[in-house]
Amino acid sequence: MWRKSSRSGSGGNADCVEVALGSTTALVRDSKNRTSMIAAPGWAAFVDAVKRGDLSQV
Repeated sequence: MWRKSSRSGSGGNADCVEVALGSTTALVRDSKNRTSMIAAPGWAAFVDAVKRGDLSQV
């Protein structure tokens, strides 16, 4: 099941990011690109880095 990011815009021209989590992979797609597959450990590391603020813009 695809889940839309709470940071995604709304409306017809808005940017949108969605993720579908499986047991071994995460599928990620956005409004401009095709779906990408990421191994579950890599996705978990990315989410943890975001939560810690490691990827914040300066």
